[in-house]
Amino acid sequence: MATQKLYAGAKLRETRTRLGLTQKEFASKLGVSLPYLNQMENNNRPVSTTVVLSLAQEFGFDVTELSTGDSERLVSDMREAMADPVFADAAPPLADLRLTASNAPALARAFLDLHRAYRQTHERLASLDEALGREDSRTQPSPWDEVRDFFHYCDNYIDAVDRAAEHFAQGAGEAGIRQHALHTLRAAGISVQLAETAPTRHFDRDKRTLTISSHASPQTQTFQLLLQIALLHQDKLLEATLDLARFQSEEARAIAKIGLANYFAGAAQMPYGRFLKAAQDTRHDLELLAHRFGASIEQVAHRLSTLQRPSSKGIPFFFVRVDQAGTITKRHSATRLQFARFGGACPLWNVHQAFETPGRFLRQLAETPDGVRYISLARDVSKPGGSFGAPVRRFAISLGCEVRHAADLVYADDLDVSNPRAYEPIGISCRICERKQCHQRSVPPLERRLTIDTDERGVLPYRVD
Repeated sequence: MATQKLYAGAKLRETRTRLGLTQKEFASKLGVSLPYLNQMENNNRPVSTTVVLSLAQEFGFDVTELSTGDSERLVSDMREAMADPVFADAAPPLADLRLTASNAPALARAFLDLHRAYRQTHERLASLDEALGREDSRTQPSPWDEVRDFFHYCDNYIDAVDRAAEHFAQGAGEAGIRQHALHTLRAAGISVQLAETAPTRHFDRDKRTLTISSHASPQTQTFQLLLQIALLHQDKLLEATLDLARFQSEEARAIAKIGLANYFAGAAQMPYGRFLKAAQDTRHDLELLAHRFGASIEQVAHRLSTLQRPSSKGIPFFFVRVDQAGTITKRHSATRLQFARFGGACPLWNVHQAFETPGRFLRQLAETPDGVRYISLARDVSKPGGSFGAPVRRFAISLGCEVRHAADLVYADDLDVSNPRAYEPIGISCRICERKQCHQRSVPPLERRLTIDTDERGVLPYRVD
């Protein structure tokens, strides 16, 4: 089988710009001529083996980034956008989408922003109260979507914040991260107290008092202490990161700041180097890791999906959280599996079944239409209200990776990963899923012709050709 040629012009340009080098300087360090580099950066020639080796040796570059990352996510996002009925007669072939993602990523993102604006405008027109109340923001993405995309395209790994959190955690010593956080806050003149009637976390700036709900779990209490430290002691770092992101609204910037503070808290509670080693030693046993780091199952699963430091990457995991209606409330994927930006997850995915078996881990071998196979772990993460009659927040989470990493997962033990029939066929969105006989299909696939026979009814009221 012929080796696939590697075209990564956009990534080469991005690397050169980040290093502050001219094309002439970059070509010299890579050992190629200036015209040859120019052709590679414009995707007129594939990246040669010599250049790949030079990138690794000269700059310590993780060469796997040349073929993974933004390009695959952009293709997935564009395919889903193109599944919108408005493009029914004009959807380009997959090859064109891949060329756009590779050669013109900025154009691809502009298209996604435009489609998002269209979707939001369409939804507002369907709801008169929203249409009347949000005249000024019709052409902008919602702040929530903008922040979600920021983390999505950063691979959910923010290096400066992650390293700052790891540095803070090094001062904990034998006392533990919770005591270290309490000592840090008290040294800054902030009193910390628990209260039954308080919200999860409340900081009174005038009185310099931090109040944490006594109903919250110990893991949540520790997390909130660390989050407050991020907001107080890492403010300059958070603001500098936000400046680089260039959000379109103050609301998006404020949401992102909370997101970065949350990131710091999780990274301090589970510092990168120590957590990665523990994950490898325990073969990614979520319960053992939760006990060792004083974290919740959800916190551990989310942290595992962020271990993408270029010099020391963990397993590329996907992580998702859904509510009882199937709506995705958190999502990230360092794998080729990308989640639907609109609507819910595939109903054949085991994350939906987790609500039926509270307190248990569910395992699933799954295969997507592109032939990639995954192992998926799902569990409910209900959050009690703390008193009789208080509402219970119910979610389910899923953590998974490609099955080629099965040997590194305790959850893959005794699963027949070599048996093709053991894999459940799942998809991303019905409109871009090409499976013809799915009994859970809600709408027809976009790129297929349909045959409707009024004299026959099968699993579906139509036949996909």
